[in-house]
Amino acid sequence: MTQKLDALFQQDRAHFMHPSTHAYDHESGALPGKIVRNARGIRIEDHEGKQYIDAFAGLYCVNIGYGRTEVADAMYAQAKQLAYYHTYVGHASDAIIELSSRIIDWAPAGMKKVYYGMSGSDANETQVKIVWYYNNVLGRPNKKKIISRERGYHGSGIVTGSLTGLPSFHQHFDLPIDRVKHTICPHWYRKAPAGMSEAQFTAYCVEELEKLIAREGADTIAAFIAEPVMGTGGIIEAPAGYWPAIQAVLKKHDILLISDEVVCGFGRLGSKMGAQHYGIQPDLITVAKGLTSAYAPLSGVIVGEKVWDVIARGSQEHGPMGHGWTYSGHPVCAAAALANLDILERENIVDNAAQVGAYFGAKLREAFDTHPLVGEVRSVGMLGALEFMADKAARKPFDAALKIGPQVSAAALKRGVIARAMPHGDILGFAPPLVMTRAEADEIVGIVREAVDEVAERNLVAAG
Repeated sequence: MTQKLDALFQQDRAHFMHPSTHAYDHESGALPGKIVRNARGIRIEDHEGKQYIDAFAGLYCVNIGYGRTEVADAMYAQAKQLAYYHTYVGHASDAIIELSSRIIDWAPAGMKKVYYGMSGSDANETQVKIVWYYNNVLGRPNKKKIISRERGYHGSGIVTGSLTGLPSFHQHFDLPIDRVKHTICPHWYRKAPAGMSEAQFTAYCVEELEKLIAREGADTIAAFIAEPVMGTGGIIEAPAGYWPAIQAVLKKHDILLISDEVVCGFGRLGSKMGAQHYGIQPDLITVAKGLTSAYAPLSGVIVGEKVWDVIARGSQEHGPMGHGWTYSGHPVCAAAALANLDILERENIVDNAAQVGAYFGAKLREAFDTHPLVGEVRSVGMLGALEFMADKAARKPFDAALKIGPQVSAAALKRGVIARAMPHGDILGFAPPLVMTRAEADEIVGIVREAVDEVAERNLVAAG
């Protein structure tokens, strides 16, 4: 067994290019690998038979938990009947027709159609093309710029990597492109000037957006894209009043709103989607991850009535829109999504996310609000984060070279909990499967408290 594993890891290092992985360290063996072999509920098992609580649901995506054979059975049945056919020129499958209707039922009022891809990145690429097409049909060739937010995450392609407001997705790639502009991240704790209340900070964010629009010219701004709650940027919830105020600015300047629900959609916030949670009325919505709970790759662009009407008009004037993916509306992926939605609805999992998510957030605050290593505890629905600070009151971060966040993540992993060290800050993120129980929440918080205590003792004693 050891020889077989050694050979497997050698093949991995020799031939598999991993995403977001230190290339040299992996190939040289300095970065130890892990092969995931089994998973059930909120736990995964590695090649050594060691079990871990996956407190990040893969990458925010395994909403219904692991090992749901109903989804596998639905995919198998669909593959036996029709494994694939394209959806160009009006072709469809029973599964994709039913799924489209179901997604519209989950979406906020005013949404009309669904276009499919395989990932959040390709869905947001489609969003940008739709926005540009929309303005070309309306005779506004200069209205093409997209405003995103610093620390927002919208993918890692050329345009979508530009939309992402995290430097590591720009460095060495000649990004962002000129048509993408970034406004302030709505994180009061880290971004608000000293002495500014949350209400004042909301007004400040709105003012910064207005300044950006004035500087670029409203007639050049096509859309604003944002996550209802920021995910990879640090699991950040905007302050009260932010969304109504931002939407008023966009409406005033005729700027489309894209709600990126790749993380927040399908129950993550304890609501069907983030749009309903915050009273957001988007023109376009991006979904992926929780649509199938990652049992199969599938993304969607949900198009609102206002935008769809212009697309329909464009087809009358110019013929079919020249955009398509080979696997758009893949029937096996659609079958996985339908089975996933059945489970979410039948087992009231969205309500579980709301109830257990609130419990989890309360337990995080109870354990860490006064912890000397923790500057801020954040939670909403089944999302949470701990931000580590050298000085909580002064909002003074640790020296980045100390890698406090990765230290805590490693200490938790050693104890059997997977929590994510978020990029661009000493932040430990949580996004457990939505089926998590209160007992499992207690287990996660208890183990993470031990991990944080270990890192605090090691670093605060050294600093003192």
